[in-house]
Formats: sequence, structure tokens, C-alpha cells
Amino acid sequence: MIYAYVELSVTNPTALAQYRDGAAAALAKHGGKVESSTRDFTPLDGAPQVPDAAALLSFPTKESALAWANDPELVALHDLRRNAGGSKILLLG
Repeated sequence: MIYAYVELSVTNPTALAQYRDGAAAALAKHGGKVESSTRDFTPLDGAPQVPDAAALLSFPTKESALAWANDPELVALHDLRRNAGGSKILLLG
């Protein structure tokens, strides 16, 4: 199991809603799922820059996570996420 941390800056809620409509199926196509997502944060240490939203994704393998990120059939969906305001995704491992 491998995890990906997602940070979202939301300036276009409509694009984010459209992205969410297809996100679960796109993740499932590569064995991934959303473990947790939130817009509510409590900084525990230091002064982190708090995003508008964040999620923790899981995938069975690093290769499946990379396949999700690079799937040519998902380009339009990933663009919706990016056009929602911006996104940063870190694969943890």
C-alpha cells in the first residue's frame, strides 16, 4: 500500500464539483481510493500553510499511483482538478 497527499487551492468550486463527480471512478480504475478528505484543519506544529482542502489517497502500489497520474484517459479529469484553483500531490514513498 502506498499513499498520496493532495492539497487543493479552490478558486473555481464548479470545476472542483465536476472533478469530484468522476474522481472516485478514476481512482478505482487504478485500485485507488480516498482514505480521508477535509476542509477542516488543526495545525499541530510550526506554521504550515493551510490549504483550502486536502485528501489522503491510497493505492495498492507505486506503479498503480503513477498509472492513475499518467493515464491518458484521465487528462481531462486531472485538468478539472487543476483548474479548480490548483493542486499539489505528493506520493509518500
